[in-house]
Amino acid sequence: NFVCETCGVEVIGTGFTNHCSKCLWSKHVDKNPGDREESCGGLMRPIGVEGTQAKYILLFKCENCGAEKKNKVFPEDSFDEVLKVAKAKKPE
Repeated sequence: NFVCETCGVEVIGTGFTNHCSKCLWSKHVDKNPGDREESCGGLMRPIGVEGTQAKYILLFKCENCGAEKKNKVFPEDSFDEVLKVAKAKKPE
């Protein structure tokens, strides 16, 4: 569980939750999924969506170091936010 540093919502995690279900922002804390060994700690902006309706993947870019990561869209994620990210132009 965590409080989103971007929108302030309290997120109830599953043990694998890595992004806010309301605004979709994440935090750069993993080198490998779930290990919490990344020291960067930067906020990760949702920058794109890949896949099909049955299996959407969110693309993230760290605002601190520029690293890019991917994660599944979960049923509890705001689909309105997923659509906004999908329609937005990916930053350079």
